Amino acid sequence: MICRLVLMIINSTLEIKKLITSMGAFKVVFHCGIGFLVALLLFSSSAAAAADDNDQVVTIDVHAAAKLLLHHHHPLHLYLDVRTQEEFKNGQLENSFNIPYMLNTSQGMVKNPIFVDQVLSLCAKEDHLIVGCKSGVRSFYATTDLLNSGFKHVYNMGGGYIAWTQNGYDVKKPHTDEL
Repeated sequence: MICRLVLMIINSTLEIKKLITSMGAFKVVFHCGIGFLVALLLFSSSAAAAADDNDQVVTIDVHAAAKLLLHHHHPLHLYLDVRTQEEFKNGQLENSFNIPYMLNTSQGMVKNPIFVDQVLSLCAKEDHLIVGCKSGVRSFYATTDLLNSGFKHVYNMGGGYIAWTQNGYDVKKPHTDEL
């Protein structure tokens, strides 16, 4: 059971780092055997590189984000929605702006190669940004890229749009004409 759980966690190098630091490498290897050790060795260089970047990302929950975004009549932060344009058009947070981190292409979803440049065209590196997506995964990587590009005050909103709506916060939906 634990081995199956650990193998599911391997999908993300961040989760590997969290697992190793919380359980200790010996316990992980002991529970899952040599197969996990081989997988760990294969992923160790990418996990180490990702760990350096991921240590600086601060993830806040939707309640903390709401306090910063809905602060009286003057929000303390801007909300950068990194979902696709299609997702954004189906509903978004009030006063948010959209720059997709991933793009739909004929080859599937690919990283937006000019994402940081697009953000720089609208925001200064000193602006206070909360970055969100559908569930908090794309926004985590987008936040990492922005921080690595010199942005100073960027936070990932954990749980994303899904958690925002599940917690009852307002969203702007497209108007549909009734026939």
